Amino acid sequence: MSTAAIIMLIIAIATLWGGLALALLNLRRHPEDEGMLPEEHAPEL
Repeated sequence: MSTAAIIMLIIAIATLWGGLALALLNLRRHPEDEGMLPEEHAPEL
């Protein structure tokens, strides 16, 4: 592999894993509120 390919591989891996880590941190700090989720059935049914 060339040096450029290795650098691009490292950047891609860091972007993917970094995004996953940031998403998990965001969910830990701001968990989804159960009251904000839509109901299973429409109220008019």
